Amino acid sequence: MKSLSKNGYLPSIFSNRDEFLTPFDKMFDEIMNTSFPAFGKDFGVDFFEKGSYPKCDVIDYEDKVQIELEIPGVDKSDISIEMKPVNGNKHLLVSGKKSQSIEDSKSKQFIRRELKRSSFQRSFVIHESLESDNINAEFKNGILIIDIPKRVPEKVEETVTKIQIK
Repeated sequence: MKSLSKNGYLPSIFSNRDEFLTPFDKMFDEIMNTSFPAFGKDFGVDFFEKGSYPKCDVIDYEDKVQIELEIPGVDKSDISIEMKPVNGNKHLLVSGKKSQSIEDSKSKQFIRRELKRSSFQRSFVIHESLESDNINAEFKNGILIIDIPKRVPEKVEETVTKIQIK
């Protein structure tokens, strides 16, 4: 019987799944950005910038905006959250890595590989109506929750000022 691949199980057309999927992701992002150019600006979040992993929910509460990111299989120490100025806007940058041990990659050959084990980065534009200096984050059970308080509008005391006529 003829072997289908060097391991005798399945043919390996692509050595890396991302080699196949990344061009489609880029094409999708390009179509969305072209079709809906104001989407990110209108909502204060550019969902299509830098890919779409990790997946997220952005929730608008009365007193805050909450971002929930699903990042299973990552240790808290492998996640970074930074505020960066980009073109005059404040960007919240969430990045990290899901790595595979070198030992694992040498001792086994995958028949099917779907789990993402690489670095990731996700960026969110922080609108001036949010308090970028008072952000809280919590990571539990593979979910990163970031709370960004809304700015409380300053109360302008309405006073009557008498103006003298000359």
